[in-house]
Amino acid sequence: MAARKRKSTGTGRKKAPAKRGKPAAAKKAARPSRRAPEPLHAQGSSEASILAKLPEGKLYYRIGEVSEITEIKPHVLRYWETEFRWMAPPKSRSKQRLYRRKDIEMILAIKRLLYEERYTIAGARQQLSELGLGGAADAAEAATPARKAASAEELNAEVLASELRATYQRLRGEIQEIRDLL
Repeated sequence: MAARKRKSTGTGRKKAPAKRGKPAAAKKAARPSRRAPEPLHAQGSSEASILAKLPEGKLYYRIGEVSEITEIKPHVLRYWETEFRWMAPPKSRSKQRLYRRKDIEMILAIKRLLYEERYTIAGARQQLSELGLGGAADAAEAATPARKAASAEELNAEVLASELRATYQRLRGEIQEIRDLL
């Protein structure tokens, strides 16, 4: 059978299908923005006001609660844990992350550095370590080989000192036994 030809409209273009649904302006308004998030000060919230809203008696917050408080998605928080090693919160028996108030403060500081001041992750990590907020883990990562060698020498000195103390106590005990015999 021969294929039938469609009747041409004369312009050589296919006719666009009829549009259904919302007008283009309404669709554009309903679509989420792909631009970077507004800075916190433009949104009307600041770190101090967020921290003031935290309940006083509560010690630990789960990742969903922290996500709502800081307006950062949970997957971003988990990613930041890999980038900022000191930020990894302890986990409960059920393996849920338990954030403390100081963790939330640090998350807000990271958020400010990354979103408002537009630092890269490496730049934010460096800025936090310069401010002394990076924690002991970042300090250990930034330790030079000379510092590591110095810490190894300190460790050896502590071991030697403990051995000397033990020897001293043993000798003292033997001297007391000799004195008691006289």
